[in-house]
Amino acid sequence: MSLKALSPVDGRYASKVNSLRGICSEYGLIRYRVLVEVRWLQWLSDEPSIKELAPFSMLMKGVLNRIVDEFSFDDAQWIKKAESKTNHDVKAVECFLRDRIGSGSDVRNAGDFIHFGCTSEDVNNLAYALMLRGARDEVLAPAMKELAAKLRALANAHAELPMLSRTHGQAASPTTLGKEMANVAARLVRAQKQLSSVELRGKWNGAVGNFNAHVVAYPEVDWPELSRQFVQSLGLDPNVLTTQIEPHDWTAEYAHALERYNTVLLGFCRDMWGYISLGYFRQHVNRDEVGSSTMPHKVNPIDFENAEGNLGVSSALLSHFAAKLPVSRWQRDLSDSTVQRNFGTALAHSLIAVQSVKKGLEKLQVNPEAIANDVDSAWEVLAEAVQTVMRRYGIAEPYEKLKSLTRGRPVTKEVMQDFVRSLDIPEDARRRLLELTPSAYTGAASQLARSV
Repeated sequence: MSLKALSPVDGRYASKVNSLRGICSEYGLIRYRVLVEVRWLQWLSDEPSIKELAPFSMLMKGVLNRIVDEFSFDDAQWIKKAESKTNHDVKAVECFLRDRIGSGSDVRNAGDFIHFGCTSEDVNNLAYALMLRGARDEVLAPAMKELAAKLRALANAHAELPMLSRTHGQAASPTTLGKEMANVAARLVRAQKQLSSVELRGKWNGAVGNFNAHVVAYPEVDWPELSRQFVQSLGLDPNVLTTQIEPHDWTAEYAHALERYNTVLLGFCRDMWGYISLGYFRQHVNRDEVGSSTMPHKVNPIDFENAEGNLGVSSALLSHFAAKLPVSRWQRDLSDSTVQRNFGTALAHSLIAVQSVKKGLEKLQVNPEAIANDVDSAWEVLAEAVQTVMRRYGIAEPYEKLKSLTRGRPVTKEVMQDFVRSLDIPEDARRRLLELTPSAYTGAASQLARSV
C-alpha cells in the first residue's frame, strides 16, 4: 500500500481489489489489446480469401499463443516504453508484436498483417469489452453471489423471528427478520442477473466504420461477415453499424445495471445501520479496535457506513459513464478515451462495498430480546387486523373507529382486547382476535422468507 497513492483503491483499499488489478489496470488494458491484435492476425491467416497471408505453421501458432498466454508485466513495460516514442498506445502494441514474432521462414510476411485494416478504436473497443466482461464475470458476479447466499442464509435462519416493521419510521404491521433479509436478497439477485445479462458488443470495421481500406485491398472479401465472425469468436456481440467508435450504448447499459445494484445495496446498508442503532443486532467486538477516539464504549457500524460511501463514489462514476460515453461528435472525438480509463475505479469501489457489507454481516449477532421487546409493546399495530375483520362482518365505520381508538394515544393489550370484546362479530372471529398478539401477527412472512 502506497501512502502517496492518489486513489484509495491503490492506497488504503489496495488489498481489497487485487482481483481486479490484472483486468482493469493499465496492464490489463494492454494485455487485452495484445490479445485482440494476435487473434486478428491468426484469424486473417486462417481466412482462405486472404491469399497473401498463408496459414501459420504449428510453430508460428505456438509463438503467437504464447505471446498472449504468457504476457507479463515486463512485456507491458516494453510497450509503455515504446509508447513514449510513438506517443500512441495502440501503435506501441503493434511495435511489440513485430518485435516478438521476429523474422524467419515461419514468420514470412506476418508483420505486414499485424493491425491490418484496423483503426485503434477497433482494438480498444474490443479490449474494453473483454475487460468489463472479465471484471463482471470473474470478480463482481462471484462476490455478489456470495453476498446473496449470506442473505439467503439469514432469511432462512430467522424466517420465524417476529420483528416490528416501520413505515415512515413509525410502527407498522409486523414482519420477520428473515423476511426483510429475503426482500433484499431477491432484489440483489435480480440486479446481479440484469448486470450479467448485459450484452457486450464490439465493432471491427475500420477507420469510420465502413471497411474502406479493407474493400480497396480485398474487394472480393465479405468484410462485414468476416468482421462479424471475428467479434463473435471473442465471445462478443458484433455491432456492424458504427462510426469510428463503437457507440458505447451497451457500456451505458452495463453502468446503469451496476448502478442499480449499488442503489439496492446502499438502501440495505442504511437499513442495517438503523437496525443496529435500535439494538436489533449486536456487533462482535475486537478488543484491539477503537470505535471512538474519546468515547471508549462505542462499537460503530463502520462496515455498512464504509460500503455506503464506496457505493456513492462508484455510482457517481457509473452515472457519468452512462451519460457521457454514448455521446460523440460526428464520427468520433477523443473525450471517451480518458473516461473509459476510470472503469476500474468505479468497479473497484463497488467491489469494496460488497466486501464491506459481507464483512459487516459476519460481525453481527441477532439480539432477539431487543427485537421481541420492540414488537411486543406495539399493540396498536393490531388495529389493521381488527378493522379488517370488522369490514368482513359489516361493522360500520371500522377504520374510523380504530383510528379513534389508537391514533395519538398509547394502546395496551387491555385497551385492544376490551375493544374486541365490544364488537358484534361471530364468536370464533372474536376468539382469533383475542388470541392475536403483535408477535403472532406476521402473516405469511416466514413462508415468504423461505421462498428466497
